[in-house]
Amino acid sequence: MTEVNAIPAAQRASEALSRPFTVRGLTSRNRIAMAPMTREFSPGGVPGRDVAEYYARRAAGGVGLIITEGTYVDHASAGTSGRVPRFHGEDALAGWAGVVDSVHREGGAVIPQLWHVGVTRAEGAPPFTDAEPVGPSGVSLTGEPKGRAMTQKDLDDVVAAFADAAAAAERLGFDGVELHGAHGYLIDQFLWSGSNRRTDAYGGDIVARTRFATEIVAACRAAVSDSFPLFFRLSQWKAGAYEAKLAESPDELATLLTPLAEAGVDVFHASTRRYWLPEFDGSDLNLAGWVKKISGRPTVTVGSVGLDGEFFQAFQGQGSPVTGIEQLLDRIERDEFDMVAVGRALIADPEWAAKTLAGRTEDIAPFGAEMLKSLR
Repeated sequence: MTEVNAIPAAQRASEALSRPFTVRGLTSRNRIAMAPMTREFSPGGVPGRDVAEYYARRAAGGVGLIITEGTYVDHASAGTSGRVPRFHGEDALAGWAGVVDSVHREGGAVIPQLWHVGVTRAEGAPPFTDAEPVGPSGVSLTGEPKGRAMTQKDLDDVVAAFADAAAAAERLGFDGVELHGAHGYLIDQFLWSGSNRRTDAYGGDIVARTRFATEIVAACRAAVSDSFPLFFRLSQWKAGAYEAKLAESPDELATLLTPLAEAGVDVFHASTRRYWLPEFDGSDLNLAGWVKKISGRPTVTVGSVGLDGEFFQAFQGQGSPVTGIEQLLDRIERDEFDMVAVGRALIADPEWAAKTLAGRTEDIAPFGAEMLKSLR
């Protein structure tokens, strides 16, 4: 029997990453996804032809599933920038229809990431100058006063906004949708005890803190067809709180995941800063591996894939492509997770997927921070 590590990396990559992945009505031709990355190239919140071509180049370069940058749902305080795309309004939705057509033409599947930033929004941030930041308790992730606590009407309005956006995504021909429940944004603010001080049904223990998220998931599930999958992005860390833990143990993680899975999450997208690090003591499983083991749902891993350092170093131009992906292949071959999402390495080289699958990692263009200044 041939030793796994004796098989050339190119052959292993082709065999492990080229397998199709199917969930409900979505089929990705391979196990490589493009991670969502905010680019701010959509003036007025409308994604133009350049945005459509940007995503299409990655699909043409071999990516199986495009997960778009975060896009704002229809709520007054959802966003921070008028150059980040929104997912409401005829003009923006027409732009997204162009993205769908362009990606599908290149053989890729595509899902939008739906987003509300919550209390992380700056006061008076355009184009929401009259909207006050809102969150679970009107406090920041570290407990300082910020914005105001959401009323029941606020909660109901945001749940409806996510559901409306999910329904719109299906109408436009997207292959599914992802809900942004990570990184300290609104959904995650409810999950995180530091920002959720509520004493009603939306606050308290871990299960109670999932209520807002599960209501959003259930509303989206009810708004779309059975063939339309729901992805949910989660993380332990938050911006500025990189060692934060929603769950300190596998048991706590199970308590968090179970209500979300029961509400209708089909795929969990587990965001870490470094995919190769174990999540809990006593096992080398990363966060995506633990989420899959506990929930029984497929998972997507992400975290500095294709870079030789973690992603903040890469953001500053300090990272370059890894020539070997043996550890990634080891993990996906043993089904620790189902897909891998690639971020800044795909900004650097739209053909990262094709080159990796062909064993041409030496041809991959390195990432530099200057690449963030344009869509290429």
